[in-house]
Amino acid sequence: MPLYPKIFRLRQHFERPLVEDIPAEVDTQLATLSLGQKIKPGHTVAITAGSRGIANIAVIIKAIVDHLKGFGAEPFIVPAMGSHGGGTAEGQTQIINDYGVTEDFCGCPIKASMETIVVCEAKERFPVHFDKYASEADHVVVVGRIKPHTNFTGDIESGLMKMMLIGLGKHNGAIVYHRAIKDYNFGQIVRSVSREVLSKCGVIAGVGIVENSYDETAKIAAVAPQEFEEREKELLLTAKKWMPRLPFDSADLLFVDEIGKNISGTGLDTNVVGRKFGFHSAGPDETPKIRYISVRGLTEETHGNGTGIGIAEIALTRAIEKLDDKITRINCITGGSPIGAMHPIDFGTDRELLDTMLPGIGLTDPIDAKLMWIQDTLHVSELEVSAAYLEEARERSDLEILSDPRPLPFDEKNMLPDVKTLAQRLV
Repeated sequence: MPLYPKIFRLRQHFERPLVEDIPAEVDTQLATLSLGQKIKPGHTVAITAGSRGIANIAVIIKAIVDHLKGFGAEPFIVPAMGSHGGGTAEGQTQIINDYGVTEDFCGCPIKASMETIVVCEAKERFPVHFDKYASEADHVVVVGRIKPHTNFTGDIESGLMKMMLIGLGKHNGAIVYHRAIKDYNFGQIVRSVSREVLSKCGVIAGVGIVENSYDETAKIAAVAPQEFEEREKELLLTAKKWMPRLPFDSADLLFVDEIGKNISGTGLDTNVVGRKFGFHSAGPDETPKIRYISVRGLTEETHGNGTGIGIAEIALTRAIEKLDDKITRINCITGGSPIGAMHPIDFGTDRELLDTMLPGIGLTDPIDAKLMWIQDTLHVSELEVSAAYLEEARERSDLEILSDPRPLPFDEKNMLPDVKTLAQRLV
């Protein structure tokens, strides 16, 4: 039986910009657009709500609702998330309800449907789909977090413009657009479709959200329709600067306690784990370079959608058992990445996993293995790492050592706790 590496707790120090008063900032930002010049009493306004776990999203959407009501408008919320929620209106409504985006809290109706209208044909000769309820509104406000995409690279990645494709295009649009991306590229298709939507679908404003490395609201920007492309480029640069990252450039093994759609479109953010340019290895210029990723569970908020589990080489059996294969496959196939739904090799216990995998990390002795252990890819400010990193951690001013190295805390069932539980034990 191999010896196991000892672990210690580590805290990373990131830049931490923060919006202190979110409703006030939303109101201030929207006021810069003078929406009252176009929105009249009785006008209906559709507001998008996506499937990502955006910090304070319910508070942000409620603040938008309140601002619009100030003009006498009649706002409503549209779940906008492609094929997520099993590709059903009920499933998508449940997802945003779980984020606190409810009719009672936000003070307006939620109108969910998978039905779309075809707005026009894009120049690349495919139909442009748009949510039925949003199409019937007098105006549309697009809300979304701007961040690096998990699969595509460019000056526009994941944000307001993508929300107009995959979000408001619903399942019908998502299928078409992902097919088109394979023949062209993400940048071309996102620009082609979003320009048609902006010119034909009543989009009156965007509300872009940027988060810091601690999964907190760092910036809120109201964006006029004609400025979507340029402002999103700027906000993406800011998002890349503030995004979370792992503290070291390589690892033999990465434990991820949970993956889920509320964490990332791919369950775990490929920008964080170094798998954006390859499912089972980092690209030549990509870091971190991780030999094996292990998924230990799924979030409750993902409702069985295990999209991205195929990125990992190994998993605990409990994570596989929590998968809803139908929902996961719908999402991955629609997104053009069926590999993301494939099952990694699984083990019943953490001890069995380590006993099997540690001897396969190369010439390094198991006790000297480089192990990083995180809750999920949104929460990496505190993590557990193995003693192999101790010397480097002592020399870096951006890292704070919170504990001495200690043995892996297996229980009587040969299982490990999660990272959050380990933190509580240190208090």
